[in-house]
Order: sequence, then C-alpha cells, then structure tokens
Amino acid sequence: MALEARWRYRGDPQEGQRAPLVQFTNGKLKSCDGMKFTLYNSTDASNPRKKHRRILNAETNRLSYVGNNFGTGSLRCNTLCRYFVGVLDKDSGEMEVYNAELFHMKPLLLDDVANEDLSEYLNKTYREKVDLCIEAFGTSKQRRALSSRRMNEVQKEVLSKAVTNAAENIIETKGTDAVVSDATEDDKADISLVLPPCHEDAERLEDVYRFEDFLSPAEYEALKAPAAAFVNITSDEILKLTEEKRHCSFMLDELKCMPVNEKKRDHKARCLWFLDSLVKLSFQRVVKKKQAMGPDCPHIISNKLVKNFTALSYGNGRLQNLVSASMKAKITAYVIALALHINHFQTDLTVLQRDLKLRENRILDIAKAMRLKITKSKSLSGCEDHKLGTLCLPLPIYKMPAGRRKRKMN
Repeated sequence: MALEARWRYRGDPQEGQRAPLVQFTNGKLKSCDGMKFTLYNSTDASNPRKKHRRILNAETNRLSYVGNNFGTGSLRCNTLCRYFVGVLDKDSGEMEVYNAELFHMKPLLLDDVANEDLSEYLNKTYREKVDLCIEAFGTSKQRRALSSRRMNEVQKEVLSKAVTNAAENIIETKGTDAVVSDATEDDKADISLVLPPCHEDAERLEDVYRFEDFLSPAEYEALKAPAAAFVNITSDEILKLTEEKRHCSFMLDELKCMPVNEKKRDHKARCLWFLDSLVKLSFQRVVKKKQAMGPDCPHIISNKLVKNFTALSYGNGRLQNLVSASMKAKITAYVIALALHINHFQTDLTVLQRDLKLRENRILDIAKAMRLKITKSKSLSGCEDHKLGTLCLPLPIYKMPAGRRKRKMN
C-alpha cells in the first residue's frame, strides 16, 4: 500500500525571507550546472518599506542576470498572488511547503562605456549605426559587402585627394586665367555635342542649320507614309486629336495653318510628324531598340532616333538605350531647329518648353547656345508673355553665363 502524501506548511525558510523563484527574459533554464545564485537583502531593517527589498543575482560563464522585488522592474504579481515552493521527502511522502517570491531575471550589461564614448555613439548617423550592427551580428555576406563599400569609400577619398592635388599643380603652373580659358573652351566643345551642326559662315538662314543635317533623303522619304494623315487633315480631325492629347501643342497649332501648296503641305506634315516623335522620345527613360516609337514608325526613323538621341548604358544585367539629361538637351536643340524651319526661322519657345516639360531657363540656355535672338511677345490670347527665338544674320555671339562658371570653379 502506497504511503499517503502529507503537506506540512513551514512558512518562510528563514525569518523575514521567502524562497526565490526565477524566470528568465531570454529563455528557459535547461540546466543549473555552472550557475551561481546570490541573494542580497536590504540592510535598512528599521524602514518597513525597505526591509523586504531583495536583489537576486545569477552568474553564468557568458552573462550575468539580475532581478529585484522593488522598483519599476519588479513584478506586480508578487503583491497580488502568493507563491509556494514544496520540498518532497520521498521516504516519508511528506512535503514541506515554504513561502516563495517570483523574480524576473534580466541580462546585466556592464556599463563600462565612458560618457564621451556614449555621446559619440549618439552623434553617429543611422548608416554608421547600422554598420556597427553588421560588424557585431551580421552574416558573412553582409560583412563582405560592408568591407567592400568601405574600401570603395577609401578609394574615392584617395582619388579625390589626387584630383585636388593635380588641379592645384595645374593652377600653379598655368595660372588661373589660363585654366578658366581652357575650361570655357571645353564647355563650348561639350555644348557642340548636343547641338545640331551650325554653319556660322552661311549667307542664308536656310544654311545655318541645314535641313539635310536633320534628315537624309532616305529618311525624309520614309516619313511620307506616317505623315500622310496630316496632309489633308480637317478641322474636326484636329479637334479630335486635341481631345485625345496624343500629340504636342506645337504640332496641333501648326496643323491649323497648313500651306495651300500641296508640296509644301506634304513637307510641313513630314517635319511636324518627326518633331512630334522627338517630343515623345524625350519623355521616355529606357528606349527599346525595336519599335522605339511604336509599329507606325518606319524602321529607318526608329533606328535614327535610337542611334542619335539615346545613350548606351549597362543596367539590370544588360545593355540599355537611355534618354539621359544630355540626350534630352540634344532632343530639345533639334526640336528648336526643326521648328525654325517650319516657322520661317522664328518659333515660340514657350510652347516648345511646355511640350517638352522643361524649365524656362533650360530651353532659353539651349536657344542662346544655338545663337538665337530671344524676344518677348504676347500670346494669341494676350494674357501672358511668350519667349520667341529668332534666327538672324549675323549670328549673335554666345557667352557662357558667368554665374555658372563661378559655381563650377568652386
């Protein structure tokens, strides 16, 4: 017959104390081997509020844990509930029960960082703090990426110092005036790369920006088919195109005043179609080599647009044709030149600016670089001023803006 188990209440294991029960914030204790517990009691026995204060410390090979029964970190359940711990005597079947108290054990991180070191950490940027976390807890792949990025930053810094030293040596050798003069000539050469060929010694306006430089005879002939719809376009059809908003405002305005002569109407229709294609191209970022402007665009024109008005770049694992900022400036210059041929060498730059979605200063800079005379004129409604660009002989002298040169030198 089995022995009958009996509970015997013993109260506190020691006078004024209760047996500590522990729970850890970061997991469960599988084995207590190698752990050392130390219990600290308050020495202020005369104060009834402080004499029951206790701190429990647990030491392991890796971390120290601490818990207490007072303050903000203490458990409120100790005041709302009673805990007991029992010790069973297997021979007699008697269990001695003692009062207990629950301690919430938290890892103790030694505060051995000086105040100045802490302030230095707080002043770090978010990127620097993330890098510190990667160094401490990151995977090997993340650490290699961090090391590579830091190496690149060092190389950039070394390169920047080398460029600065080289610039200082050049300035000391050639002088500031000579360097500014060379930089101005370089800027003119850069500008000429995005502008259509300009024949400064031309005696006629038609020869300053020659039409043959825009379209070869074969390309001009290829425009006949897509532009045929605009040769004999009616007012109702123009109104419908305006509502659809598939073409630029400059083209729609010019379609309202087509020449009477059939040959001139066909020429203007081809020029307007090509100009409208350039405007549409300027809104694209990545241009597909095949059918860059859709199935209606002739193959020879599509190749011309991709070859002359996009920059080859590498991205997403393959080569891409991009409309970069310099290419958009080139498109703008060619649109202005075509508009000059269409409008007897005077064009409304404000209308082109809005079609191309540019800032006014941007299109005016390009127009001045093309040696156009800039004037103001009232719009058709008379409510606002428009900027006109006029090609006239002799060509005005183009000067680089002084403010821009000053910013570049700084």
